Amino acid sequence: MLRDRITGSKALMRALQAEGVKTIFGYPGGSIMPVYDALYDYTRGEKKCFDHILVRHEQGATHAAEGYARVSGEVGVALVTSGPGVTNTLTGIADAMLDSTPIVVIAGQVPISALGTDAFQEVDLVGVSQPISKWSYQIRHAEDVAWAVSRAFYIARTGRPGPVVLDFAKNAQTEEIDWEPMKCNFIRSYVPYPKLDMNAVREAAELINSAKKPMALVGQGVELGNAQQELVRFLEKADIPAGRTMLGLSALPSTHPLNVGMLGMHGNYAPNLKEQECDVLIAIGMRFSDRVTGNLKTYAKQAKVIHLDIDHSEIDKNVKTTVAVIADCKESLPALTELVNKANHQEWRDSFKPLQEKEWKKVIEPAIHPKEGPLLMGEVVNAVAEATQGDAVLVTDVGQNQLFATRYFKYPKKRSICTSGGLGTMGYGMPAAIGATFGAPGRTVVSFSGDGGFQMCIEELGTIMEQQCPVKMVLMNNHYLGNVRQWQDMFWKRRKSFTKMLNPNYELIAQGYGIPYAAVVDRKDLKAAVEKMLATEGPYILECAIMENDDVLPMTPPGMSVDDMMLEVNV
Repeated sequence: MLRDRITGSKALMRALQAEGVKTIFGYPGGSIMPVYDALYDYTRGEKKCFDHILVRHEQGATHAAEGYARVSGEVGVALVTSGPGVTNTLTGIADAMLDSTPIVVIAGQVPISALGTDAFQEVDLVGVSQPISKWSYQIRHAEDVAWAVSRAFYIARTGRPGPVVLDFAKNAQTEEIDWEPMKCNFIRSYVPYPKLDMNAVREAAELINSAKKPMALVGQGVELGNAQQELVRFLEKADIPAGRTMLGLSALPSTHPLNVGMLGMHGNYAPNLKEQECDVLIAIGMRFSDRVTGNLKTYAKQAKVIHLDIDHSEIDKNVKTTVAVIADCKESLPALTELVNKANHQEWRDSFKPLQEKEWKKVIEPAIHPKEGPLLMGEVVNAVAEATQGDAVLVTDVGQNQLFATRYFKYPKKRSICTSGGLGTMGYGMPAAIGATFGAPGRTVVSFSGDGGFQMCIEELGTIMEQQCPVKMVLMNNHYLGNVRQWQDMFWKRRKSFTKMLNPNYELIAQGYGIPYAAVVDRKDLKAAVEKMLATEGPYILECAIMENDDVLPMTPPGMSVDDMMLEVNV
């Protein structure tokens, strides 16, 4: 029998192929060069099975992998070299860890004979990345490649997803082995899908059936578990109003009658106040972030708390639960739905309406339909949301652009939002949007950025230029680091310390990259400009001149209770 003898680098190609990888975001360098040589044959000709997207910075590779994973539900892949190449990915790895995004980062490393010698571009990647990843492993020999890759993808995509890091020593890339494919579907001591405890389900159902004012908090775990339909069936049978976290916004359609808005510091008025009034609080696939709960000492003390989550470590971490149902929500929600009674909580649901009307008149209508003055972020987002008719994927950077965009966009479809939640990474938006265009090629991808975040990964315009990624980039320019400026105005006596931005000529930058560009200053031109952007094939930059002191409201001040929401700025 002829042996199939190949290098470790070619073994990596076969292992990635076996995992169904189609797109790789990467940047070559010395310690990963053998892999890139092997990749040459797998990205062209009859043997082609991968698209390799050459990013302009390794951080961009990880964020692009995140965007790809978020909208596709598959594992994103980043391929980089050692030393500064891989340390540049650490922000993206940490971002993916906090937001439960499945990516695999494969990095070159010096040969094992040089480890510990301070060799050129040597860094202890396993030591650096372990605290911010689900698993970090060093491939020291070619014979370990198939095993390590299969294990990496299994860990990244199962249970609560997250990032995995493979440190690929250069000698392992060039050594030859007899190829043997491997498939990991079990790891001792790793239990990605806890067994559903039906006693806990029955206890939860009893609490829900006796509730007069139940309320659900919907998180990204519903999307990660592909349980959107199961969620709707549960909510509709038990007639429970539901608020959504920022990352869980597209887990429940915006237009669903049981959707009562976004939770959190800049969420909607009604769900934040009603959390402090409900008698049973059902948290589904969310982690009780401080941006959702506000002051924990005063958060929902009147309510019995039911927490559905796949990750045992989230139970009682921030909020003490009455009943914990630890399982995949794809399994736990149908089990709970079976046991809850068909209910009617019309009076309770109607009590949200006066608060919603108050927010509409005080905040929303002036934000999206201003009658005079400079452009506002809310009206720009609303104009794009109306023009895309809810079919687009929203990608945001971080800051006021993120908060306005998530509040005023529409989410009729699942997996329609990419934003940096837990880490709050400025610069995330542009590369994540690149990844989203590859993860959801049939959908319009709209990216909102402020002038600060736009410049943090501005080099990825080169990737957009080369790939002709059809990203519709809305640059909301207020010449400030807007969110920090707002906090300085509200809580720091208007002492604007280094938040004013001197910006470049974005039209010339767009021209340099060959990307169509337009600017809007007057609101009478906004609708036509948005329509032109969406009608243009390929990428587009639409710069909007935003009022400098445009503030995101409502707002729960830091350290305050969620029901201490401000509907106007009092300074």
